[in-house]
Amino acid sequence: MKKTLQTRLALTAIATLLTQGAAQAETASSNFQVGVDVVATCSISAADMTFSQITTGTTSANDAASDITVNCSDGAPYSVALSNGSNYSGGRRLTNGTTFINYALYQDPNRSSSWDTANRLNFVGTGSNQTHTVYGRILAGQSVPNMGSYADTIVATVTY
Repeated sequence: MKKTLQTRLALTAIATLLTQGAAQAETASSNFQVGVDVVATCSISAADMTFSQITTGTTSANDAASDITVNCSDGAPYSVALSNGSNYSGGRRLTNGTTFINYALYQDPNRSSSWDTANRLNFVGTGSNQTHTVYGRILAGQSVPNMGSYADTIVATVTY
């Protein structure tokens, strides 16, 4: 009978603990922020510009065009500038190493708005390729005494 009473007391104690629940641990908490900075990105590529052949002597105006392709994040404002070129001296010049041919680059097909370091074009990115045409002109009335290949290097820069 003594064992039965001890067993009942033990079962009663266990039942009491189960109905009251286990002892609760104390807790503490803290907040933290989650964030990200979203930045714009841009890429640029430019196609070569090739003028039609000219002959030695006095030149007439010779026009050409090429495209600059820019891909900037959607909504990102950007500008495109063109350098003066490798042979600049009072204006852009093509050279064969000893002789120069003057030329100019423009923003528009009428060739009325110069496109140079001081005249940037401003746009807003779409997240897709955007093509901007550069219009070139070999200026009329120049004397070109030497045959050969003439070239210059222009750097197109996108700022965003």
